[in-house]
Amino acid sequence: MQEALKLARLGLGRTSPNPPVGALLVRDGRIVSRGYHASAGKPHAEIVAIGEAEGKTRGADLFVTLEPCAHQGRTPPCTRQIIEAGISRVVAAVEDPNPRVKGRGFEELRRAGIQVESGLLAEEGERLIEAYARFITTGRPFVVAKWASSVDGKIATRSGDSRYISGAESQEFSHRLRNELDAILVGLGTVRTDNPQLTCRMDGGRNPLRVVLDGKANIDHNSNIAGSAKEVPTLIAVTEDADQEKVEGLFRLGMDVVRLPGVDGWVDLPSLLEELGRRGVMSLLVEGGSRTLGSFFDAGLVDKVLVHVAPLIFGGEEALVAVGGHGVESITRALRIEELELLRLGEDILISGYLKKD
Repeated sequence: MQEALKLARLGLGRTSPNPPVGALLVRDGRIVSRGYHASAGKPHAEIVAIGEAEGKTRGADLFVTLEPCAHQGRTPPCTRQIIEAGISRVVAAVEDPNPRVKGRGFEELRRAGIQVESGLLAEEGERLIEAYARFITTGRPFVVAKWASSVDGKIATRSGDSRYISGAESQEFSHRLRNELDAILVGLGTVRTDNPQLTCRMDGGRNPLRVVLDGKANIDHNSNIAGSAKEVPTLIAVTEDADQEKVEGLFRLGMDVVRLPGVDGWVDLPSLLEELGRRGVMSLLVEGGSRTLGSFFDAGLVDKVLVHVAPLIFGGEEALVAVGGHGVESITRALRIEELELLRLGEDILISGYLKKD
């Protein structure tokens, strides 16, 4: 199952709106084939493993990270081909949270006389599909808030200098994350201040969809994002009263533009997440800036937090803090992070965890 989970991770960022899945076949105590779901529309992991087994499927054990599907989608049901292959036992990490599948795949396999077991390395299996689970049950993407800060919680000095707070190892981690998540989002302020590219700069990596919150369609046409919009998928989220001539100018530069309801001049975030969900975006990385991060936290839309803490102290009352917005009035109302984990990345410390949901 550990090998199956490793295989599944190869599909992260490439399978949406399907989940990443890994599978392998074992016969007489030996692995005879491996497979993973490479992208939506391509064969599922189980089918790839069956095809690679070269006829050695009868009486074999199938280890798979997620319950096999029993419904017709872009591809035929996996359960049917598992039964036809003569597989004797299926061991899965987790049940599929998709209401169309949930438990049905296991039941169909059992009716065919196949031994079914689930729950092996379940925690790892659930982590693997956390974005898919959020998406398939709510229609919205799984939201990861990420930032790099000094020890005293600042994301820029009092002069606005923010490059580069984190070290090389943290930056490498960030590019791996962009490779694995579907979309990355920043506010217009970040575009103006940092002029980021928001691309994945790692060998063999893929660029996520770039999303910019820009209520009035004021993004600089000479920015890195605008200049590369014809090469890298880019979505500008504007409010309904954004100037149409400006919007048409963004289209001409190669950007996609979506009009959404506005709240005090800002794009309504729940509406944005619903729109991204309709576009098949399962996971969203929110990288800033301070006001944008604060807005996501204030709206209760963050699922997971990743914070790179560098061994630096900026000080300064005017230095920008990581999370702006309204915040909370009392400690008892503070947002709490659960399942906390710490990871050393060079000189930096990566703090990760999940927002406690009421």
